[in-house]
Amino acid sequence: MKIGIIIYSDDSETVWNAFRFGNFALAEGDCVKVFLLGKGVECESLDTSKFVVTEQMRTFVDAGGEIFACGGCLKIRQSDGSEMCPLSTMRDLYEIVTESDKTVTF
Repeated sequence: MKIGIIIYSDDSETVWNAFRFGNFALAEGDCVKVFLLGKGVECESLDTSKFVVTEQMRTFVDAGGEIFACGGCLKIRQSDGSEMCPLSTMRDLYEIVTESDKTVTF
């Protein structure tokens, strides 16, 4: 199954759980892509002592998941993205939504 995950939150626990879900789906053999939108592009700065978001993100990428970060949202925050969260476009989001069997949002 192809699963698209859209993350619009900057809440550490929410983003941590979104990537935990993505990691579970990858382990089940699904193809999973994450699109970071709005506040979601801030995910690499959300680590707390309870919710190590970047650890879940690294596990996700290492397992074959793909992460896309909204270029417009990054630009508003004066960021260029990163290796793990490359600058992407609305076309990427559109393709994730149209190609996915299921899309979930966090």
